[in-house]
Order: sequence, then C-alpha cells, then structure tokens
Amino acid sequence: MTTAPGPVVLRVRAAHDLIARADRPEIWIDLRPRDEVETEARTLDARLAAGEHLPLAGRLLAVKGNIDVAGLPTTAGCPAYAYMPDHDAPAVARLRAAGAIVLGTTNLDQFATGLTGTRSPVHGAVRGAVDPARISGGSSSGSAVAVALGMADLALGTDTAGSGRVPAAFNGIVGLKPTPGLVSTEGVVPACASLDCVSVFARTLLEAEQALGHLITAPAVAAPARAPGPWRIAVPDPAALGELDPGWDEAYRAAAARLEAAGALLRTVDPAPFLDAATLLYDGAFVAERYAAVGEFIEALGTDVPDLDPTVAGIIRRARDIPAHRLFTDRARLAGLRSRALASLGDADALLLPTAPGHPTLAAVAADPLGANARLGRFTNSTNVFGMAAVAVPGGTVSGLPFGVMLIGRAHTDERLARIAALLTPATCIAVAGAHLTGQPLNSQLLSHGAHFVRTTTTAPRYRLHALPTNPPKPGLERVTRGGRVEVEIWELPASGLGGLVAALPQPMVIGKVELADGTLVPGFLCEPAALGDGSRDITAYGGWRAYLAAKS
Repeated sequence: MTTAPGPVVLRVRAAHDLIARADRPEIWIDLRPRDEVETEARTLDARLAAGEHLPLAGRLLAVKGNIDVAGLPTTAGCPAYAYMPDHDAPAVARLRAAGAIVLGTTNLDQFATGLTGTRSPVHGAVRGAVDPARISGGSSSGSAVAVALGMADLALGTDTAGSGRVPAAFNGIVGLKPTPGLVSTEGVVPACASLDCVSVFARTLLEAEQALGHLITAPAVAAPARAPGPWRIAVPDPAALGELDPGWDEAYRAAAARLEAAGALLRTVDPAPFLDAATLLYDGAFVAERYAAVGEFIEALGTDVPDLDPTVAGIIRRARDIPAHRLFTDRARLAGLRSRALASLGDADALLLPTAPGHPTLAAVAADPLGANARLGRFTNSTNVFGMAAVAVPGGTVSGLPFGVMLIGRAHTDERLARIAALLTPATCIAVAGAHLTGQPLNSQLLSHGAHFVRTTTTAPRYRLHALPTNPPKPGLERVTRGGRVEVEIWELPASGLGGLVAALPQPMVIGKVELADGTLVPGFLCEPAALGDGSRDITAYGGWRAYLAAKS
C-alpha cells in the first residue's frame, strides 16, 4: 500500500511546480536538487507525525545569495567570487532547526550594493512580481520576489541601506529590518560590516515576526520605556519628503489616516535629519567600508570582466581613495544628525515614512543607474547609521502597483513597531465550512487570531463536501467541475493573523480560493485531494457540515 504524501512533501512539490510554471529563472542563483528537498520534507513529515514540535515545519525558505547555505556556493551575485561554505550561516541554521526547508539561494544586486535588483550581470535583473516591466528593488531582489510569487513562504535578505525594505514595498510583502546586532551576521558576505543586518521577508507580518523570533541571537535588551497612552506616531508633512511618484502622496496620507483612525496620535516632525543622514551612506566616507569588504578581490579581478557589474565595481573602486580624515568628519556630522533626529522624535513610538519615493521601470534605472538608486534610498539609508529598527509593510496600491510604508523606531523597539504595523495591514475575509464554524471545536483558532464573524452564505455550485475520518470530526471541501452549494461562514481577521491561522491548520486542510454564491472569491479552507479516499464520505447533499451533524445526531 502506497503511503499518501504528507503536507510538507505536498508543499514542496507545489513550490517546485510553481517555480517551473513561472519561468522566472532570474530569481534564483542555485536551487537545491528537488529529490534532496523532498527527502528532507518526508523526514519532517515523519517527525511531525511522531509528535515533534517544529514551529516552522513546512515553511519553505529562500536565502539571499550572500548568506551561507551548506551545500550551495555563496556567490554574492558574482560567480568568480564563489566559495563553498562548510556549514549554514547561523541565521539559516536557526530557521532550519525550527523546521524550515531551504529551497535555494536567490539573486541580488551584486555584493549587496544597490537598491534596484538590476545589478546582476550573470543572472540578470530581477523583475517585479506584479509588473515585470518595473524593478523588483534590491539588493535582496530574488528573496522578495520568491516570497511575493508564493514560491517561498519566508526569505532571508540583508539590509544595509534599505535592501530588506525597498523590495518588500515594491512586491507587496512584509520586510523586517531588526535592530543592528540583534541577528548574527556570521556567514554573510559583508557589504558594510558595521551596518549590515539580516532581514526577513514574508507575506504576513505574523509570519515575519515568527521567523525573527527564531533568528535573534543577541542577549535580551529591554525596549526603551514609553509614557502610557495611545501609540504616538511621528509623521512628516508630505511636502517635506521631496518629490514622490504620482499618487504616492495621497497613499501616504491615507496610511497615516488609518493609524489615526485606529487610535494613534499623529505628530508632525521635521524629517530633515533623517534625509540628510541618508546622503552620507553613499556620498560620504562610509562607502569605504564596502572597499574593505571586497575591494581587493575586485581590484585583483581587473576590468571588463563579465562577472562584475560595472556600476557596483565603480562604486567600490572609487571608495579606495577616500581619505581617512573624511571618515572622522562624516562620523562627527552623523553624530550631530542622529542627536537632532532622535530629539525631533521626542516621545514618539515610531516615524512613519513611505518606504521609497517611487517605483521606477527597468528602462528608467538602466538610463540612470546611480541617480535612480540614490532616490530609492532617500527614506531607508539613515536607519542603520542611526542604529534604529524598522518594518516595511504594504500600504495599499497606486495605479494597480503595491505601495509600501515603513515604521522606524529606536533600537530594540522591534516588537513595538510590529504592533503598530499591524494596524496598517488590511483585514482579510476567509470562508470556513467545517470544524472552524461557530460553535465547532476549532472555532477558537479563529477567535485567538482576532477574527470576527461577518455572515453566513453558500459556495457557488462547484463544490463537494466530504466527512473525513479525523479526530475531531471535520469535513473536507473540494472544488469540482459540477457540484453543489455548501454552507460557509465568512470571518474577517487581521492580515497579520492569517499566517498564524495557516500555521495552525490541521492536516489535511489547506488554504485556497473559494467561490461564493455571488461569484466573489475569498480565501477559504479546502482539503488536500489525497485525503478524499478511503474512509471519507460525500455529504454534499446535506448542504453543509452543521446540517450533516444534525441529521447524524
């Protein structure tokens, strides 16, 4: 008798099928062999079946190509630089220990130098997830797009100047940039070693937070004390932010209004110290640290080498001749700007900013690579030089493209920023048909994630309902070509709660799109086809799970 594949194996197979169908080879540098990944998935399924607690079991992980993954070369986007690591970077090892499975390493702006996602001469520019004519954002481009397209559930990036936030904004996902030093950067090819952070991408805030919780290696440091009362959010007048893309001013104001509607107090702040500090990262002496990281390698490789991106090589080579006295001058200037910036925040819990000032096309970046990159870092460049934490979340859409906002806070306010960011994430409706219905055994899972009941309705006549031999008893909803209408409840929950609900789903439930009687599509609980075999019973004729239970009793 052939054993049906477990949920982790099924997730791995679905991801590989999606990767093949998507035909986006520029996302990946190296994918692990499929049979190797499936073998690891079968082992995880067996461990779960034996009762082992693996909080990230089945989550598929993409890793930026400048972070070590055992068995895969670390290239930093430059094949000539490649080396084979003996072991995983601690950040990768910690997620694997919690049950995550590495799919492969992802493309990036070479040597993590850039915010565009286009500076990869061998692997190609990573196109945006929503509009392939636009950039994906960098330097953690492949990691962000892999998550946005559903190939991976989680991804690791790095963030020195905004590389873990700009790609999140452009692809409609969450990017967590922790307090510097909170997550180990061992096993990471440095960009600016004193500023680098390992960052996390996920489709929901809760999933990103969960992953970050496993990554933290620094000793616990208490968050700065805050005065009691509602969240206090510093919000610059959009006129002080400089030129934004059309519609982005309105989208930014709308995000601020959502925070205010949720009970936050908005306070006007002068963003000048943050914007002035942002220019120091590339225009000042701090860029010399990039030469310290890989300058000798680039010099030895020579010029006109296909593996080297000319823009990246030019930035790093020019940094060689920056005099030492300029670094001390810039450090003194930075200290003054940081004091002004923190004083301007006062007792505010966070600063709300657009993540980027606009979303350029690939053609626009090709025409002006340095100018486009400098504009993209206007709001993100200052965060790490000020030693602050940040989280980037979706803030809506403008002309059909994702618009993102960012919350920046003092060091070690990571959890506080996530709580505020949760107020910005839109609610999600979900359809339930069985054990999650009101009064049923698993309804508490919905309630624990902040869900509230909206209405009762039915599906379109394209579904069949099966009673499954599970404990507790529950049904499986299956979409078919011709079927019946099945009663469902619609619940609304914060988008940040959806990830936690998915993580808690019992086998063989999965999340898919459910078509309702009025033709709308909402996420809903469906059943893995493999579970609809021996022992299940078609109960569609009853019209719903509650009617079936009533008849049975």
